[in-house]
Amino acid sequence: MNATDRVCAYRRDRDWWQDAVVYQVYPRSFADSDGDGIGDLPGILDRLDYLVDLGIDAVWISPFYTSPLHDGGYDVADYRDVDERLGTLADIDSLIAGAHERGLRVIMDIVPNHTSSEHRWFREVLESEPGSPAWARYLIRPGKGADHREPPNNWRSVFHGPGWSRLVLADGTQTDYWYLHLFDDTQPDLDWTNPEVRAEFRDTLRFWFDRGVDGFRIDVAHGLVKDPDLPDMDYDAIPESEILGVAPHAPYWDQDGVHEIYREWREVADQYEPPRIFCGETWAPTAERLALYQRPDELHTSFNFDYLAAGWNLDRMRRSIDATVENHLKVGAPPTWVLSNHDVIRHATRFAPTPDGKAVTKPMVVDAARGLRRARAATVFMLGLPGSAYLYQGEELGLPEVFDLPDDARQDPVWIRSKGTDTGRDGCRVPIPWQGTAPSYGFGPGPDTWLPQPESWAELAVDVQDDVESSTLSLYRRALERRHAEDALGQGPMAWLDDAPDGVLALRRSTEEDGRPGVLVVINMSAELVHLPPSWGDDLLLESSDDVAVVNTDDGPHVVIGAETAVWLRG
Repeated sequence: MNATDRVCAYRRDRDWWQDAVVYQVYPRSFADSDGDGIGDLPGILDRLDYLVDLGIDAVWISPFYTSPLHDGGYDVADYRDVDERLGTLADIDSLIAGAHERGLRVIMDIVPNHTSSEHRWFREVLESEPGSPAWARYLIRPGKGADHREPPNNWRSVFHGPGWSRLVLADGTQTDYWYLHLFDDTQPDLDWTNPEVRAEFRDTLRFWFDRGVDGFRIDVAHGLVKDPDLPDMDYDAIPESEILGVAPHAPYWDQDGVHEIYREWREVADQYEPPRIFCGETWAPTAERLALYQRPDELHTSFNFDYLAAGWNLDRMRRSIDATVENHLKVGAPPTWVLSNHDVIRHATRFAPTPDGKAVTKPMVVDAARGLRRARAATVFMLGLPGSAYLYQGEELGLPEVFDLPDDARQDPVWIRSKGTDTGRDGCRVPIPWQGTAPSYGFGPGPDTWLPQPESWAELAVDVQDDVESSTLSLYRRALERRHAEDALGQGPMAWLDDAPDGVLALRRSTEEDGRPGVLVVINMSAELVHLPPSWGDDLLLESSDDVAVVNTDDGPHVVIGAETAVWLRG
């Protein structure tokens, strides 16, 4: 059986995206083909067989468009070309073809909330006068006050600092106008009430769909439409999340008008055979609001960030699962689970216990061993939930967050705009290790990496973990192989097991057909050894650690699992 047959053979009678496991590649940090220290598209192509062996269904590639890289490629200067440092259009064509030959789908990133300030549209703004068509494409408004020296409102940037900048033309003329940038000041926000903006992005979708891309992950999917009154925010009254300071309620997030845009996009995607798919980076204040993005004529899936933010907390995890599953059922869509990505502290570090019991949200010394133990258990549990799942490159190696990067190496605008008070996201973007004894740990043919790699990563390299049964890489491979082999896993029904011991979350995954065996998905979140009920059986399918045993008692055999461990059982 070749690679294509092996991957496709796992398919069940559901659309592939409903229960796919998707692997996120951050291109600059995945694999470097030419030794310049920056990962690139040929590097990804060279490593496709690794992804097939891992057992994923699709690869999501973060932006590789032409960009000045003020925000790691999320500041796009040309949506229909490849940054020359990362490759060419021919390279992405080869990558798409190579992935398809191996039975892998390819999902690209699209960044519709803002462009780079070096995009031709914004350059036209700087060369034109107020009232020109160029100005109408962006959220540009006159300043407040008689001299217009104040911004239109008090909105802040997610990356710290003000959310507005005074518009200065190319010839140095300071205007009475300000442009909105909810992120960096090199990322001006587009005005999605403008028909030209909508048409341009529909054409961009077609450009990439015609090249064979299977779908898009939509950056800031909830943020395209702003309240037209531009009301001030009461920042003191609105709690902010621990992830990039994203306020859950804001007049620039989750506005009802955004759904009209995605209905237009869905019409484009459905014109292809097979239909292309969308996954939203969608922050919504409630599970009910999140589910609205997955109505049948809008997006196919959206990340469940409420679950990611729940951390190592049993009650929060269960509440998030219940609310997500319940509300997604209302719209007939699968949930989408994720624990790490390029914007958050890696969960091998984030789950580590801290002295005050709070989540790791800033650089600190943590119990790395327990953090990894929890991360392995959390991943096994997540992969047993209904719906699809996204993995972030390097998590299958157990990579921790890198907190001790030199200040002069950091590139995240969060670090720059906060004047060093917020370390930002560089720590989860360090190039991954492939070979323990090679220069740059095999990231590229030379010693250079755009962010420095810790010496400790030599022990976490792919070749070091490759044939080690107890390694995190081997665990991921076993988990994905088993997930594909079990009809009860992926999208489908679930039911909580109410007789779970204290500190344990357990659910039964079953098929729609009566009488067929299912899978029990169990995680012990306590710090104690736990004896599972004998009625749950003793047929172990997967364990996140070796701290698992089957014991015999007068009540029959049952499974005992150690602290912070997850298992799958036949049941």
